[in-house]
Amino acid sequence: MAEAEKFDVFLWANEVDEIKNNVSCELFLFNKNYTPFKVRYSDKLTNSVKAMFMNEAISFIIKEADKGLECREYEKSDGEERVIYRTDLANVGRAETLLHLIEHEYKDIDYFSDNEYEFKKVKGIIAKFSYPGGESGTKVFYIAKGIAASAALKGATSWELNGESFEPFSAEVAVHMPEDNQVAIVDENVVIFNQSKFESLFQYDYKTQVIAEAKAKELEEKYKLSFAEGLTLNALLQDRKPLIKKLQAMEIAEEMAQDALIDYADEMQLELMTDDDGSIIIMDDKDLTMFVNLLNEDYYVSPVNGRRYEIKSKKLLEKSEGEPPRGI
Repeated sequence: MAEAEKFDVFLWANEVDEIKNNVSCELFLFNKNYTPFKVRYSDKLTNSVKAMFMNEAISFIIKEADKGLECREYEKSDGEERVIYRTDLANVGRAETLLHLIEHEYKDIDYFSDNEYEFKKVKGIIAKFSYPGGESGTKVFYIAKGIAASAALKGATSWELNGESFEPFSAEVAVHMPEDNQVAIVDENVVIFNQSKFESLFQYDYKTQVIAEAKAKELEEKYKLSFAEGLTLNALLQDRKPLIKKLQAMEIAEEMAQDALIDYADEMQLELMTDDDGSIIIMDDKDLTMFVNLLNEDYYVSPVNGRRYEIKSKKLLEKSEGEPPRGI
């Protein structure tokens, strides 16, 4: 059975619709590092919070279901109409980390203050909804939306138009909340209403991730690599699109052999470390970048002045006749 069939988003929406008056909500802002911050809100906003985050999402699912709305796997998506997508929470590392902090580090989460944290650094807002049910006595789901810095009005530079006159702005910051449905997280499922906004909100690019995994496998088959504890080549590659793009253009099997690569690093006077077994040591992203740049032969000694350079971009002018294959 496919994952989309295991989780029935339509059943979930109808279940929540039945108990929506008994749902409680807590709001969190999170920044570009996916650090969450608690946010209080006035009781006068309770209905508005539920309407903008919960009611809109479940109403959309219920109404559109009668018009042929489908739920499909995100990884098999192709921009179809009348489709929402689902993926495993475990696939979306930043969303998983954000929820872990909210669920397990709650007491250490600060309340947000613009004076201390600056609203311009906020990336999104996530609403945690709770309602009675389940073995634990409580069921939980989340609705997340991205917030642009342009959505905020600073009190110091804004005026209120009250009737026929301007008056001083009465708050530090005013925020225009996005009204569209973007992302819901239910148990271990991420429900995607807006593909582009989901990818932007959690910086998740499935195709890039697949390429990274494939290239990591090729590199580890050809080269002996040693990583700092807790690190893997695949994990290091995930957020580094320039490196992935560079690797994608390479035929790893045809790149220089390990001994030749180490000699090349010595020639360029680069601190490429190896262990007693001759494995290349990768301690962090800087080591990884150096390793990939060496593979791509991005370092050069000028025959004119003897200086060493890192080449930022290369264009092959022509291939000489009889040029030996790379790696020999």
